[in-house]
Amino acid sequence: MFGAIAPTYDFLNHALSLNVDRYWRRMAVRAMEPKPRGLYLDLCTGTGDLACALARRSGARVMGLDFTGPMLDIALKKARRRRREIWWVQADALRLPLRDDCVDGITVAFGVRNFEDLERGLTEAARVLKPGGRLVVLEFSEPQGQLFGPIYRLYFRRLLPRIGALFSRVRGPYGYLAATVQGFPEAAQFAMTMRRNGFAEVRQRPLTGGIATLHVAERDQRKASIAGSGEREKSAAAIQSGISEGA
Repeated sequence: MFGAIAPTYDFLNHALSLNVDRYWRRMAVRAMEPKPRGLYLDLCTGTGDLACALARRSGARVMGLDFTGPMLDIALKKARRRRREIWWVQADALRLPLRDDCVDGITVAFGVRNFEDLERGLTEAARVLKPGGRLVVLEFSEPQGQLFGPIYRLYFRRLLPRIGALFSRVRGPYGYLAATVQGFPEAAQFAMTMRRNGFAEVRQRPLTGGIATLHVAERDQRKASIAGSGEREKSAAAIQSGISEGA
């Protein structure tokens, strides 16, 4: 599904949000406060906009991970055009090919709601984060205002799927977007889920009237890992060896 919309993904993201999505990503990078030479993972990276923003802002080492090959193909070309050195990995966010306690921060923009198992995805993110490392989740939410809320829901649930299907020539993905946003936990409930799965000091900030929400949390100092299988350990060693050689 996501591979089918890859060619029009960036255009529609910017057009349908009136370019506000660029501002949201800048806010996510600012919330991460990346450090030079730190190692940061952008989960569900899609076409790599947030990964590129992280690399541009800080000079940090950045990995972009996604399970959709066509999205990563576009991300790779984009990074080359912008002269960003980013490691791209095709993998499942529920089974990260990385060692425990190895990254300084993780970002996820508009991807957490697509996790097949939300709690497992958060636990896996906590596993690979260093103790005290930061998780920044940028996700759609539903505005609650008496005037703006109903207008936005009409646009998001009825008009956006039709516009998306018209320009991408693919039916389904933008209707799926509206359905997953509607089904995603509200902020307080999501904060509780994060705390149950290895995170503490959760902070949340609504953006643009509540259209999106920035969720920021720290990895609990206690051990939050589930040891990886032998095959995953081999993949982790190969990926991190490449990062070390490029450092």
